Amino acid sequence: MPSRSLSRLTLCAAAIGAAAVAAFAVAPSRAAEEAVIIPPPATDFAETGGIKTAVLAGGCFWGVQGVFQHTAGVTSAVSGYSGGSKATADYTMVSTGSTGHAESVEVKYDPQKISYGKILQIFFSVVHDPTQLNRQGPDTGTQYRSAIFTTSAEQKKVADAYIAQLNAAKVYKKPIVTKVGPLEAFYPAESYHQDYLTLHPNQPYIAYNDIPKVENLKKIFAENYVEKPTLVNAAKVTN
Repeated sequence: MPSRSLSRLTLCAAAIGAAAVAAFAVAPSRAAEEAVIIPPPATDFAETGGIKTAVLAGGCFWGVQGVFQHTAGVTSAVSGYSGGSKATADYTMVSTGSTGHAESVEVKYDPQKISYGKILQIFFSVVHDPTQLNRQGPDTGTQYRSAIFTTSAEQKKVADAYIAQLNAAKVYKKPIVTKVGPLEAFYPAESYHQDYLTLHPNQPYIAYNDIPKVENLKKIFAENYVEKPTLVNAAKVTN
């Protein structure tokens, strides 16, 4: 495991205790997150013209990527950085929280199989807690903020309307803090970050924080779940 990724394990240990981390490493099935069931967006739109792109940020990109790699209709999910410049799209610099980047995932999807609205429903339901400001679970800093980087006016309209809908319905105890803004650029992360959930399912951080998200996808969105993930580097994963 790359030394850079140890920071997440350190944060996890600080949040739940080293003994608990060790226990989850032995029995990751004991880890669980409360499932959040939310209504679908009242406003959505039909897209034509082939594969489309959604860019989403919701904490550590390992879990966000892992969920969407198990989502039917998604043709690609790549971990990376959005919100800052190309010069600072580097894990070490992004981790300082001073670059403007958020750890993000570029989701390519077939609109004939899944809509943008459904992707947002999964994002708000099982991917992350959209009420946490500049943090997600044990990870803190603006690089872990909740954000939607839109690629069209239609995406922005759907995202804004859905946030307003969920807030009005008081789905969460606190208001949603997710920021919606236009995508300026997406920069893929280093190769060792790609497919991290699939390659390291028993790593304590993954077992405690991210595997439950995939399990919740399977439970709540059974019709949108696929067992075999769509990987960036399929050759690295052995069956």
